[in-house]
Amino acid sequence: MSIPIRFSLSTNWNALRHADGERMAEEIAALGFDALELGYNTAEAHVPGIKRCVASGAVTVDSVHSYCPVPPSAPHGYPELYLLASQDDDERAMATILLGRTLDFAAEMGARAVVLHAGRVFLDSRLFGRLGSGTLRNALMEADDNPMSERYRGVLAKSLRRREKRARKHFDGFCRSLETLLPRFEKAGVTLCLENLPSIEAFPDPREMCQLKERFSTAPLAYWHDMGHAQVREFFGWGRHLDTARTLLPMTRGIHIHDARPLTNDHLPPGKGTIDFSAFAFYGKADVIRVFEPEPDVKPDVLRNALEMVRQAWTV
Repeated sequence: MSIPIRFSLSTNWNALRHADGERMAEEIAALGFDALELGYNTAEAHVPGIKRCVASGAVTVDSVHSYCPVPPSAPHGYPELYLLASQDDDERAMATILLGRTLDFAAEMGARAVVLHAGRVFLDSRLFGRLGSGTLRNALMEADDNPMSERYRGVLAKSLRRREKRARKHFDGFCRSLETLLPRFEKAGVTLCLENLPSIEAFPDPREMCQLKERFSTAPLAYWHDMGHAQVREFFGWGRHLDTARTLLPMTRGIHIHDARPLTNDHLPPGKGTIDFSAFAFYGKADVIRVFEPEPDVKPDVLRNALEMVRQAWTV
């Protein structure tokens, strides 16, 4: 008899609809999910209710997405208020403070992981023009969404060359910040997870993630695979989704589950996009945290059906 697969749901799905954290958590549990990911839209007002649910054993928190709860100085939740991989020392210092606050909250909630958007390698240049994700999107649309077209491949190659030149400074500063932060994560028994993002600027890319894990091989540092983001990257020709997932599986601590349609329409419920979830059945057996992360307007019945679809596809 197979062991039921554990799935969580991000509170970003319903945080903006609830003033009370207890009701927010109860709605998620009623859909059949086993745990929560406390998303970056979790407000301070939600915390007392969430704590009551956790203390009573009504819900479990598997992961927390930085920065959480919403910092008092922020007008709303946003995962990139400050970037830990920034070249600016002051920005990295602020990111360190807010990430430490998120870690303390995660440890208090009994979470096993903190998810982080680490940073971006910005590619625009006053002298040499724009080469970011927007430029690539325009080039791809002009190529009838064919990432193998000669013109698009030329723009992509130029973008990647510029990114490689600029990434080293981000990498070095990020490592200095990790040297300060990771001992705190180790002491708390929580893993810091770096999420893949759907842009050419995103840091770390798969190669850089491998380099980071090699450098911090014994530290509580891991990869977080966002399925919708990885699918968007495939649409743009930045890598094959399934290959990336398999290659980075040994260092993967968790996944975000959602679907995507070209070019950048993600956070769809599974079954509403192009991802073949049966091809990722290895996530059903892997020791990873599995978190659904749909956009807020997904209806409860649709989400319940999507959960059952993925559960069946990944049950061995």
